[in-house]
Amino acid sequence: MRTSEINRKTKETDIYLSLNLDGSGKSEIDTGVGFFDHMLTLFASHGMFDLVVKCNGDLEVDAHHTVEDVGICLGLAFNKALGDMKGIKRYADKTIPMDESLILTAVDISGRPHLAFDLDVPAKKVGNFDTELVSEFFLAFVRNAKLTLHIQKLAGRNTHHIIEGCFKSFARTMDEATSFDARREGVLPSTKGVL
Repeated sequence: MRTSEINRKTKETDIYLSLNLDGSGKSEIDTGVGFFDHMLTLFASHGMFDLVVKCNGDLEVDAHHTVEDVGICLGLAFNKALGDMKGIKRYADKTIPMDESLILTAVDISGRPHLAFDLDVPAKKVGNFDTELVSEFFLAFVRNAKLTLHIQKLAGRNTHHIIEGCFKSFARTMDEATSFDARREGVLPSTKGVL
């Protein structure tokens, strides 16, 4: 079982997160940030990951610490659940439509944290959610998952659709990159012999 649990407590957030890479898309998400909960639920469902996220954050300040720290924990959880990474596909990319929006996501589970983020959302908020926090989430994720992630908007006008398409594309990309290639059974996907 490729699973992990993360407990992380700071003066700003108290987070419990569990992840099963080989799940069925079940989720229990409660961060106190409605739109963010919706995106994490979509991520679990479309990536076929079982995901539990419980976060008690300083929402009286704003949602920044909650969103960033959940990104940290999700990145740590992926890194831990992947273990030695032998046999995984490592690379994946998906282009996903969400109504008028079209989002490209590509990943390399490389051990090298890098985020190339070009989402260009037109609105500063979706409901009470600050849309600039999307990039903060992904930056925290890649630094802790230790992977390279590219996210690019190819089309889109509606901010909700753009961000939702982003999380769906991210989910499908991570599902494929973390899945096993039968031809690489027990073999690390690197000519260097290390990721």
